[in-house]
Amino acid sequence: MAFVQEIDKLKRVLRRNTLMDGSRRENDAEHSWQLCMLALVLAEHAPPGVDLERVIAMLLIHDLVEIDAGDTFIYDPEAVLHQPERERAAADRIFGLLPDDQTAKFRALWDEFEARATPEAKFAKALDRLAPLLANHHTEGGTWALYKITADQVRRNAKIIEAGSPSLGAYATELIELSIKRGHLSEG
Repeated sequence: MAFVQEIDKLKRVLRRNTLMDGSRRENDAEHSWQLCMLALVLAEHAPPGVDLERVIAMLLIHDLVEIDAGDTFIYDPEAVLHQPERERAAADRIFGLLPDDQTAKFRALWDEFEARATPEAKFAKALDRLAPLLANHHTEGGTWALYKITADQVRRNAKIIEAGSPSLGAYATELIELSIKRGHLSEG
């Protein structure tokens, strides 16, 4: 029950991006829920044979470490540099609240997601990168505009989408180009 109580704190972790209507910043729990829904809705874009239940499990736990480590803005190179050590320490503590068998299971899923070595982890990570791209596209540049993020930066981060799902990667590229055309994302 200590773990159950602890994970409620995920609702307090704010992300940089906003909801698609631009009304407020999204929290990590909302982000995790949305990713699970994307997995269900976009399952046909997963590589053949992907275990969707495993993808959803990864998506449910992937950001729990942010209870301690905070959300890392992918366009902040200094924060990204120290992200792995902060998140590993958080994973040790948070998953350590569970009984040993569940600690091992949850930690293995989190490690798999982070390593992106399996088709399931690659698809899960693709969805994790697609959601903020969608939010920024639908908020006329959202955090891209606010933090002066360039199209080249977005393209680099969107490569993970392509690695997990070529069709979703192509869609992400279309959204990036459309955002540039509409003036919501600067070239560079």
